[in-house]
Amino acid sequence: MSAGRILVVDDDPQIRRVMRVTLTGQGYEVDDAKSGDAALEKLREARFDLVLLDMNLPGMSGIETCREMRSHSEIAIIMLTVRDSEEDKVAALDAGADDYVTKPYNAPELLARMRAALRRTPSAQGPAGPLKIGAAEIDFDTRQVVTRGKRVRLTPKEFELLRYLVVHANKVVAHRELLQAVWGPDYGDQVDYLRVFVNQLRKKIEPNPSNPLYLLTEPWVGYRLQLS
Repeated sequence: MSAGRILVVDDDPQIRRVMRVTLTGQGYEVDDAKSGDAALEKLREARFDLVLLDMNLPGMSGIETCREMRSHSEIAIIMLTVRDSEEDKVAALDAGADDYVTKPYNAPELLARMRAALRRTPSAQGPAGPLKIGAAEIDFDTRQVVTRGKRVRLTPKEFELLRYLVVHANKVVAHRELLQAVWGPDYGDQVDYLRVFVNQLRKKIEPNPSNPLYLLTEPWVGYRLQLS
């Protein structure tokens, strides 16, 4: 039984070959593309569960490709790059990636990140039906968010994060708890992930993201979704 269908997007043929051998050996079905345009075409033609996307592609960049993928799909996306600056990490997550891995990476780490990105919180675990947060209307059954009459797309991780905060509404949820609930047990120290994702959520549900009324920061501790 396949562990999942993976699309590897990298302009280096050697990297594509190594990734294909490594991932096939772990039970994944693997296809690859050497450019952003080719990757988007493959996604239109077939179903994949996860994309491993190089950030530094020629032509359409990895960031542009990620944004385009995310505008049409909830597929899991992991960005791969040789750069490890805070700015690059934020750019990748802000574009809609679920995770960010720096080259060179070891296979066990990458496989663990893939398992975390493929993880989806079952819809039975948490709220069902509609919920109103200020001007935002969230339907947990259809996974749709409407703010002031306009539909807003949440990435899978943004949705999982919001769901977890709703389940624990009006309580402070620690950084580590949020990370491990949404990304998995191997996470806990990546507070920068949360900062990016919470900022993105605020832009989508808060009337004034720079002065939030609902998704509140508890300094040095975590976050609280204020519903009452």
